[in-house]
Amino acid sequence: MDDYRLIADEIANAITDGRLRPGQQLPTQRAFARRRGIAASTAGRVYRELALRGLTTGEVGRGTFVRADQRAPGPHIPLAEPAGAPIDLELNYPVVPEQALLGAALAPMLRADALDAALRPVGAVGTAACRHAFAQLASGPHGSPSWQASPEDVLFAGNGRQAVAGAVAALVPPGGRLGVEALTYPVVKAVAQRLGITLVPLAVDEHGLRTGAVTAAHRAAPLSAVYLQPRLQNPLGGSLPPERRATLADELRRLDLPVIEDAIWSFLRPDLVPLAALLPERTILVDSVSKRLAPGLTTGFAVVPGAFRDRMAAALRSGGWTPSGFALEAVVRWVGDGAVAAVEAAKRSDATARQLLAREVLSGQHLRADPCSYYVWWELPTAWRAETFVAAAARESIAITPAAAFAVDPRVSPSAVRVGLASPPVPVLTHALETLARIARSTPEELLE
Repeated sequence: MDDYRLIADEIANAITDGRLRPGQQLPTQRAFARRRGIAASTAGRVYRELALRGLTTGEVGRGTFVRADQRAPGPHIPLAEPAGAPIDLELNYPVVPEQALLGAALAPMLRADALDAALRPVGAVGTAACRHAFAQLASGPHGSPSWQASPEDVLFAGNGRQAVAGAVAALVPPGGRLGVEALTYPVVKAVAQRLGITLVPLAVDEHGLRTGAVTAAHRAAPLSAVYLQPRLQNPLGGSLPPERRATLADELRRLDLPVIEDAIWSFLRPDLVPLAALLPERTILVDSVSKRLAPGLTTGFAVVPGAFRDRMAAALRSGGWTPSGFALEAVVRWVGDGAVAAVEAAKRSDATARQLLAREVLSGQHLRADPCSYYVWWELPTAWRAETFVAAAARESIAITPAAAFAVDPRVSPSAVRVGLASPPVPVLTHALETLARIARSTPEELLE
């Protein structure tokens, strides 16, 4: 009997069910053998077995630790998913190798004094160092000659969704009306429902929000504010042309309306001037670090002009939407050591490559997207309805999002889908896109034959 494997199974179960946590140190092999009443050679075999299963990692001079990422040791670049595994083209979380740079800045934070300071509550206003670092993020790698975010205007939330919710709550009273693009970020729909706010769809075309759309909606019944994504709009993927942004800023100023500018994906287009640069006194710019840096980082932030700052800070506090001090301090260090700039540059390159891949594989299809975007808006062939196409993709274990998920008015939903390009490895993405192209070239009837 392989007794050492039975012991390894026991330790593996403890790791799987959370009794042994990632990063936790195991006893030395000698101490483990003494505690278990087994030979030192058997303890060595147990530890080797755990390492082979990818459950532990050894560090010379330090000991054996439970792996945070329980995969086989060594370079791990998946070339394919297991047969039949779902391919997620709905959620969009870009990951690049340069994210390994983020680890270096964390080591000094684990010293007792630094860790104690980082774990203290900070509230929506953060610290002066945090405000300066995040103002730099909001301004872009070189900033805009016409606009630089002021550190004094920066507020923090637990994640980007909470930053959006805080801005909406600050500007729109219960029962109020919030203008949004007719196809918009689904989280805004959920936030409005929870806050008792009515969303008013604003007409869009292939260039984004139509000129005069806000005025028409406001005349029909007054709006309290407008929520927009002028850069890399989700789901359409495009950005407002400069002349249309300027016209929109004039329109909002004339109507005396505040605006929430969602800049979550703007790091992919740092060359585009934010609406906040044209309308700084009326624009709350919201952003987060999860897409910019890593999916597990959820800190949100906002650049809030003085007229709205107290209201938004109060909304964040009352909603329980304040941030983690540890995460804020980590970002301060990453901004300072250049890790943020390196990761952003890598993701811009990755997004461009994936967009080119999508254009190549889906050649001939009616696609809309910015060349730097991590998603495409696909207006389907006439034979397909969005829901039917999504169901056909699901039968191939591919998840995509129908237009209805983004439509403010459920009665007006185009026959289109959004395809996220960020999450799967490139070979898996290629396979998924080729499968979707094959489905689009057929008809629902042919697939049922």
